[in-house]
Amino acid sequence: MGSDFSQPQRQSIVGIWVMFFYTLQQYGRALWPIILIWAFKFDEINKVYLVVGMLLLFASIGIVSYLKYMNFTFLLDSENQEFVIREGVFNKTKTAIQLHKIQQVNINQSFIQKLIGVYELDVDTAGTNKKEGVIKAISHQLALDLKSRLLENDGQKSISKNEAISLEETEQKLFEVAHPFIKISFLSLLKVGITSNYQKTVALLIIFFSTIYENFQNFGDENTIYKEKVGTFIDQNLVSQTILLGVIVLFVAVLVLNVIRTVFKYYDYNIARQKGSLLLSFGLLNTKSTIIKPEKVQITTVTRNFFQKKMGILELKIKQATSGENEERKSAIEIPGCSELERDAVLKLLFHKIPEKGLMLKPNFRKLIFSVFLTIGLPLFVFMLIGHWLVPSVFEYSYLVPIGVLFVGLIQYFKFINNRLFINENFIIKQSGAWDVSDAIIEPSKIQAISTSQLFWHKRLNIGSITLHTAGGTIAFQLGNYSIIKQQVNRWLYEIETSDSNWM
Repeated sequence: MGSDFSQPQRQSIVGIWVMFFYTLQQYGRALWPIILIWAFKFDEINKVYLVVGMLLLFASIGIVSYLKYMNFTFLLDSENQEFVIREGVFNKTKTAIQLHKIQQVNINQSFIQKLIGVYELDVDTAGTNKKEGVIKAISHQLALDLKSRLLENDGQKSISKNEAISLEETEQKLFEVAHPFIKISFLSLLKVGITSNYQKTVALLIIFFSTIYENFQNFGDENTIYKEKVGTFIDQNLVSQTILLGVIVLFVAVLVLNVIRTVFKYYDYNIARQKGSLLLSFGLLNTKSTIIKPEKVQITTVTRNFFQKKMGILELKIKQATSGENEERKSAIEIPGCSELERDAVLKLLFHKIPEKGLMLKPNFRKLIFSVFLTIGLPLFVFMLIGHWLVPSVFEYSYLVPIGVLFVGLIQYFKFINNRLFINENFIIKQSGAWDVSDAIIEPSKIQAISTSQLFWHKRLNIGSITLHTAGGTIAFQLGNYSIIKQQVNRWLYEIETSDSNWM
């Protein structure tokens, strides 16, 4: 039978070692300047004092870790319908989480936890920017049982000993990873690593080119005599070939590192069904397991670029309730390397149907003009001012201006033609992006607030902007047909007021 969580429970006994590691990590972050000084002045330090200091440090960490372990307990309060955690060394704290507010329960395993053989359980609710409850060292079976008990309630079921679920049932219901309906292959992860994060690659290449060019210029200005004596022996073609080879090596290195990061993060990605929810499990060194309930999903984004389209893959990002932009980025759940069939299977489970785009709203061409003004016009104006009044030498780089104008102009053009808002009876889809084109999907019932705006000089043109606020982030669309926007807003507000959906 399942564990009795109505009584205070402690972490696994090996949790002392987990506590020791994390406490050591905290001490290391706090004392790194002193450790750095010791490393550089190792020969000057009295070795006896060093050894004694290290022993005292490790002894204090051990004592603190033991006290953290002994003072950490958790239980399920059936009377108040709360998950209660007590912890602390000298200042004791009690955290009570109402069961109906629990948004997500994740079971993770870092590299250290994997070595020790324990798991970490995180309890998250909507409305805060951190995990409310974290159990650092818990056995796999106990984590499964606790996760099932926390997620089965939703504020509707009471906790009692008679409702304890067997571990066998828990394993079957929560982690049906033996037969997942989607399994992201290693080849798909390789494709994702090769075709994503182009912005970082381009930025590194720009820095590389700038550094090479600056060093070459300095070499020519400051080493004239050296060039006269030795420069004649340097084959200019060889220099060009070396630079080109360096660029190729750097580009390949960036791609390889990106592939390694992707594989390590998403290795063995499995998606299974459980009572209408999605069960996700992935990770090589740090494994993560989480559950997604369709009713709690706020924004679902489908993203792909030209290369990914040719390779038959795309990326899904699912956002649940968060408390801000930083937390929104951290808590977004990514499903990389999906095929179109796998995408449709996930969308059907989340929305019970595949979202259709319906009525299309386009932004007015003034949106493109304003974007070009901000990204090209203003930077050119600043460039001219700096060159004319402050640093005339910047005009030596004028040959780069047409390249930059063409590059930025193309980006803004493709952003404009891809910027669309699609509306049908059940879904709102915001399409955006220049290279990576994304479709952000929300249901009108998930909208928390709607903001509309229209500048006075836009009234005659009948254009305006709208922002849809959800618990998982916002979706904005500027300079669309304002009459249609107001008509749709009235319909959405009516649906929000009459909806009985319970996504919290």
